[in-house]
Amino acid sequence: MSNVKISCSIAIAIFSFSLLMTPARAQSPRVFRDDVQPQWFDGNSKFWYRIRLAENQTEFVLVDTVAGTRKPAFDHQRVAAAIGEATSTKLAPGKLPVQSLEFAHDLSSVLLQGRNGSWRLNLKSNTVAPIEQHSADTGTAFFLPVRKSVDRGGDLELKITNELDSPVQLIWIDRNGRPVGYGSIASRGMRAQHTFVGHVWLLQNAKGAPLAAFEATANAVEIILNKESLAAVKKSSSPAEPKRRRRRGRPSAAISPDGRWKAFVREDNLWLTETPSATPSAEGNESADTERQLTTDATPGDSFSKDASRARLVQMAYELANPPAETPDVHWSPTADHVLAFQTDRVTERRVHYVESSPADQLDPKLNSYPYAKPGDKLPTPRPRLFHVETGEEIAVATDLFPNPFELKFLKWSDSGDRFWLLYNERGHQNLRVLEVLADDGTVRAIVDEHSDTFIHYSTAGKFVLEWLDDGNLLWASERSGWNHLYRYSVSTGDVANTVTSGNWNVRRIEKIDQDAGVVWFYAVGAVADQDPYHEHFCKVHLDGSGFTVLTEGDGTHEVKFSPDRTYFLDKYSRVDLPPVAELRRSDDGSLVTKLETADASQVIAARGSLPIRFTAKGRDGKTDIWGIIHRPVEFNEDQAYPIVENIYAGPHDHHVPKAFRSSYRHQHEIADRGIVVVQIDGMGTAWRSKKFHDVCFQNLKDAGLPDRIAWMKAAAKKFTWIDAGRVGIYGGSAGGQNAMAALLWHGNFYKAAVADCGCHDNRMDKLWWNEQWMGWPVDDHYAVNSNSENASRLQGRLMLVVGELDRNVDPASTTQVVRQLIKANKDFDFLLMPGVGHGACERPYASRRRATFLAENLR
Repeated sequence: MSNVKISCSIAIAIFSFSLLMTPARAQSPRVFRDDVQPQWFDGNSKFWYRIRLAENQTEFVLVDTVAGTRKPAFDHQRVAAAIGEATSTKLAPGKLPVQSLEFAHDLSSVLLQGRNGSWRLNLKSNTVAPIEQHSADTGTAFFLPVRKSVDRGGDLELKITNELDSPVQLIWIDRNGRPVGYGSIASRGMRAQHTFVGHVWLLQNAKGAPLAAFEATANAVEIILNKESLAAVKKSSSPAEPKRRRRRGRPSAAISPDGRWKAFVREDNLWLTETPSATPSAEGNESADTERQLTTDATPGDSFSKDASRARLVQMAYELANPPAETPDVHWSPTADHVLAFQTDRVTERRVHYVESSPADQLDPKLNSYPYAKPGDKLPTPRPRLFHVETGEEIAVATDLFPNPFELKFLKWSDSGDRFWLLYNERGHQNLRVLEVLADDGTVRAIVDEHSDTFIHYSTAGKFVLEWLDDGNLLWASERSGWNHLYRYSVSTGDVANTVTSGNWNVRRIEKIDQDAGVVWFYAVGAVADQDPYHEHFCKVHLDGSGFTVLTEGDGTHEVKFSPDRTYFLDKYSRVDLPPVAELRRSDDGSLVTKLETADASQVIAARGSLPIRFTAKGRDGKTDIWGIIHRPVEFNEDQAYPIVENIYAGPHDHHVPKAFRSSYRHQHEIADRGIVVVQIDGMGTAWRSKKFHDVCFQNLKDAGLPDRIAWMKAAAKKFTWIDAGRVGIYGGSAGGQNAMAALLWHGNFYKAAVADCGCHDNRMDKLWWNEQWMGWPVDDHYAVNSNSENASRLQGRLMLVVGELDRNVDPASTTQVVRQLIKANKDFDFLLMPGVGHGACERPYASRRRATFLAENLR
């Protein structure tokens, strides 16, 4: 299945084939003792958690942070015997009918809460007393709209009954608020669903309309969906309904902060009108007397109406409609003295067309289309227009510092309303500026003026940081030193107040800025010597640049979870060859309180015979370390020589080799088990090493780090005699599809076979934002130089091309144009078109099998 990666600086869906390695939902074999969900109490000095063990057993653990101890929360053996005697059942200590705990303030007793009853355990005498159940709990209350899932306790099993006359769909709402489908429940049907306390589930009808949501609770027995429960949901939701209905008249007028004015658009021009509350009824003014036209030069193609074409063309929100024509794109000053409006020079939207050969609802094919900007296309251009409200006078805003915007974005007004700030991202992504505009005269100056001779990596979280600070400064991320670091700028002077972080490592992502304490909490990569430079470690630093501390130690990639008061944090780290380890650490200095868990991955190791091997070798320059991993066949024999196949994804927006532990590698294992060694490598041109390492991709996507990957595989073959470097294949999807074919075009003397799925084989055919980020603007000859299509005649080796006819991420014509060029060059190749399938066709079972078979047969 496909996964979507979200960029934070522009809200877009990046289809990252590096994430297609996600384990399948089936969890067999399983990993145990790997998920600690702390339940804090006693002033955040203690917590308990429920840990999953093998054979469907669980254990309850109590941690005392002051004493630094970890121990069983109670005597499981005695509790099993006591509850078993009370219920006339035989219970195993690891299979107690208990879901959650509630400790008494003096820790003398603990309430054991279960699905079918609760008990009070006296911790001094180890006696158990049942708690009277006054009424059956049929689950938590239904509600709408949905909210994000949170982790409030251990796992449990719910019985969900559908008493409606039609089937319902069951949707889990994940911790980020995203829906994850879990199939349907038939009319009059029942589902036993495993979940966790605090997780939110949505029930919707067959058409996708939400019916009800609920949160799993520790003592829920059954969730029943019927007409009565639906009526309760509608009743609880009804007060919010009027707020969602559109008002008549001018529905989208932007009201000034003082409530006096409304801005609206009429015949593409900007107007103001006084609100009824601002116009005394005694004066008897007609509404026309309160209206004022601010502009007269707008046209339908250059309008003040808010425009969604950029979202459709660049952010890939294909179906997003424009707001009503009356809606202005305005930003009022806090004092309502000025109004800033954007007038947008609109464009004719390019539409990509495709044929759906086998639609589900008819026999004949359908012709579909959607808006899709490609490199070099003209984009809608917003221009700021500033007006004094009382006089209607326009204050001209100087435009010399934002002459050619890829994006010009309003940031905020000052509290006093005397100035505002814009973010300017220049087309080609070599200049990025924070601009300050004075309201009195429209003077513009750059507070931050970032420049790169190659590209500024604005499109990935962590590389773009702009945070306003309460002390009159702003926090900014830059690679100007050759590494991604934080800088504090003085907003008043535009000077760098101080460098916050520095060194030959990268700030990966910010977890929190504590302005009261003047501390930034963040993840870093490369900050710990003698470890994999892609491992994420948790750190803190003061905003003045002092007190930099790496708070985690273990040799792995880390994820932390804080206590409610942030005095402690749970540190979970792992590697591909190290099952997760959980520790409790102090937030002030990272010192260890106690070790909590070491995951049990014995089932995974037994099923596969081994875990991936981490391997490092020098790249093309003979100096730079290149990191990768090796997957061996399940029936591995070290005395046998195996062909080697690289799973490639060289998209420059990230690194892509897995770092954290995984219980399964879906297609890597499918191919490996054909008697192949599968490798994954991060070569030059990918992100999160030095800027120099990253810049290899600039106007050079055909490189794909392939020289580094070849050097790595040759070194691996020297170390591991069971690797045959004379039989080398490669496969990938999306950007990885482009990379896989490029391997045969430019390095056909090394790679012998390739499978390229839904590749962007000519970057002029792919989405504008992603390709201009790396290939630059304007679109010139270097695009053709990097094109697989233009260079198809160079093909050596065996090639299989795969594409889904419904791909709306990468234009399918990018693949069929390569097919045409290969035919023109009289080259032999295989081509698989997947009807009814979108992006990532090779992740469907049929195409996945064909991919594995092709590689195995051509590398014998």
